[in-house]
Amino acid sequence: MFKKILLAFTIISLIGCNATKPVIVTSKKAPLKQRTEIVQTTKKTAAIRSNTTKQILSKPVKQQQQQQSNQETEVIVSTSKTLVTNDVIKTYIYQFKDIAMGNMKNYGIPASIILAQGILESGAGRGDLAKNSNNHFGIKCHAGWTGESVKHDDDAAQECFRKYDNPSESYKDHALFLTGRSRYAKLFGFSKGDYKAWAKGLRAAGYATDPKYPDKLISYIERYNLHEYDNQVLDVNYVSNEKQMVQELTIESKKPIDQGLTSYVVQKGDTLYSISKKFELRVEDLKQRNNLSDNALSIGQKLVVK
Repeated sequence: MFKKILLAFTIISLIGCNATKPVIVTSKKAPLKQRTEIVQTTKKTAAIRSNTTKQILSKPVKQQQQQQSNQETEVIVSTSKTLVTNDVIKTYIYQFKDIAMGNMKNYGIPASIILAQGILESGAGRGDLAKNSNNHFGIKCHAGWTGESVKHDDDAAQECFRKYDNPSESYKDHALFLTGRSRYAKLFGFSKGDYKAWAKGLRAAGYATDPKYPDKLISYIERYNLHEYDNQVLDVNYVSNEKQMVQELTIESKKPIDQGLTSYVVQKGDTLYSISKKFELRVEDLKQRNNLSDNALSIGQKLVVK
């Protein structure tokens, strides 16, 4: 009897042990699956965020690069050394293109050559001679000049250069200078559309001593498509707007200033030097008041002057 009871107890114990084993295994495996899923989800989320961040950051970088390319600077060396940006040159072209085209129609000098010489000789209107005396073509006094003059260092110290009341007078005198001297007569045998021949002819006739002068003029003409203004004038339907532009430039240079103003809006043809003279300020003081790092101005820009 005792043996039967012992045998029955042993069987019951074995059955109970076998029944508990699946419960233990199940409880261990379930958390492992959950942990594996959580790790995988975290990695995917991080990867998505990383890619999104790269896409967002890439746009401003491209925009900055485009802005920098539009603001490329160069040093123009003529009667003075002048640092300018592309926008300064484009503004200069916009200001004087109509006068250049008018001179082409009236005097036969390609507008592209006039504008390229103006850019190079005046530092796009920012050079010392252009600011101090409205001389945009580096024309010296020469024999017979009876107008005003200024002294400026060039090939020699303190040479005599012509001074004008406004830029339009400089443009007209440039045309008279080329048409009135026999050494430039050969230029007018070239086609008005052949700016390369004119650029080389100016150097050969002695307008400049720099052997790279023709290449510099041609470079400006081709970079800024100045020959398109030649094409406009050569079109039979072209009507000159020169007189209006001359009047505007003359009026701006002689416009009286209200001394009660505390600010001034930049107009066509304005430079820091001309504005400083109008308000009896030093250029450096004007730059300091307006937090300007260079001499670049844009039409419509508001300056603090008092």
